Amino acid sequence: MAFFRQRFELARGLAGTNLRSMEGLRGIAVFLVFLVHFRSSIQPWLFSDGPTATINNALAMIGNTGVDLFFVLSGYLIYASLIKREQAYMGFIGRRIRRIYPTFFVIFMVYLGLSILFPAESKIPSGVTAATLYFIQNLIFLPGLLPIEPMITVAWSLSYEVFYYLIMPVIVVAIGLRGKTPQWRIGFFSVVGLVLTAVCIIWQGPLKLAMFIAGILLHELLESYRERTPAAWLGLLGLVIGTCAPLLPLTGMLGNAIRFTLIFSGFLLACWHCFSQTESWLKQALSWTPLRWLGNMSYSYYLIHGLALHAGFMLLSKLIPATPTAGWFFWLILLLMFGLTLVVGALLFIVVEHPMSLRNNVKPIVEPRDPEVRPALKADAA
Repeated sequence: MAFFRQRFELARGLAGTNLRSMEGLRGIAVFLVFLVHFRSSIQPWLFSDGPTATINNALAMIGNTGVDLFFVLSGYLIYASLIKREQAYMGFIGRRIRRIYPTFFVIFMVYLGLSILFPAESKIPSGVTAATLYFIQNLIFLPGLLPIEPMITVAWSLSYEVFYYLIMPVIVVAIGLRGKTPQWRIGFFSVVGLVLTAVCIIWQGPLKLAMFIAGILLHELLESYRERTPAAWLGLLGLVIGTCAPLLPLTGMLGNAIRFTLIFSGFLLACWHCFSQTESWLKQALSWTPLRWLGNMSYSYYLIHGLALHAGFMLLSKLIPATPTAGWFFWLILLLMFGLTLVVGALLFIVVEHPMSLRNNVKPIVEPRDPEVRPALKADAA
């Protein structure tokens, strides 16, 4: 047990439930992502018009909010780091590269090797020039914001993350945000968020970028209203609303705007409660150790779970023909496949991510206002 605690317990027992609940939220976010990819793989074993298929589709729709929650958390952490203290631009970018690149590169090489072994499933274009360009595009995280199919299916979100890393330090310095009041910054980013949301909905742009602004506003709300914290039941309600908003039968631009607003405000409300100084049953629930450990290895899990699922379902198809079965089979396979992805994700975390990106990372990325949580963000697992 000590072996796993030394690797998965990034808080080291020193931080309060502020960090611990953040780790738990990451665990929820990555499980939601798992549901999205599980849906398409399990479909051949479900009756298309049965209740289990309906549940499967609903879970996948809910799962789509997992990346949104990740972006809120990342938006909060990175912005808090930048607004609290001056940092050399290249030094900041270098730390972010060291955080995300080693694990990504390992998985990229695994996908490259599998593309060579299984050319029928390869995404690599033919021709040396086209293939080389495709490799470069993936290695510098262009798929996602640009219409390029990523080699690693889930890596599209890294394009959003890297864009945020590159532009946020520039915005902080160019506008002089450190010299502005929290209220001014809240007003400024509220306007930016409204404009960005409207533009992306009308012209079908990268709407999820606006979720980073939810994280920015979260930091400013925590700084401005230290004594006014949403109650735990409001935090839970926000989490439920944020995850379930995609289920609303809304269409058109207005429907998209309503759903996005609910996801944005719901996750903002939930995180506002969880990152406050108020202790509660919700923060304790999110601090459940297995959930936090899943959150701490969420980056490794996120990158490799799709590959593990694909392998698991290939094996399943050899053992059990892909024909519709009883509803209990769905839940059994969901548990088995989640267990498989947990094992593979944990191995990647232990072998690659922890030693290469986390072991020597002892410097806090922000200076929390509460001394109890000063060690909280030293893991820098945004």
